[in-house]
Amino acid sequence: MPDPFHPLSHLLGACSSADLAAIESLLTADVVAVCDGGGRVSAPDEPVRGAAEVAMLLLGLFAGTRLMLATVNGLPGMVAHRADGTPLAVLVATGSPVEISTLWIVLNPDKLHRWALYS
Repeated sequence: MPDPFHPLSHLLGACSSADLAAIESLLTADVVAVCDGGGRVSAPDEPVRGAAEVAMLLLGLFAGTRLMLATVNGLPGMVAHRADGTPLAVLVATGSPVEISTLWIVLNPDKLHRWALYS
């Protein structure tokens, strides 16, 4: 059975090392990232589209964070923690076993507060 975290494992490494080309290589050309800041934190208002744009978004979001793989609502995901251990973002990815086509990124601190209780 294929590992559902395979592309995310590589994405985690690429984001941790700030390797823009590696991040882009893990995304489909027409990838879409939807962010939920809940009006509480800075987040794109519209979906971010395209491998280059999404890769830049991920680099900006995850710079200086500690990343870990997680199952989020039954789907492959990743959690970014600040240096003090509080969650900054929870990400869910869908796509093929080798490329990510859609990312949902929760940045809303009200929703992440609940995540912190279980992580």
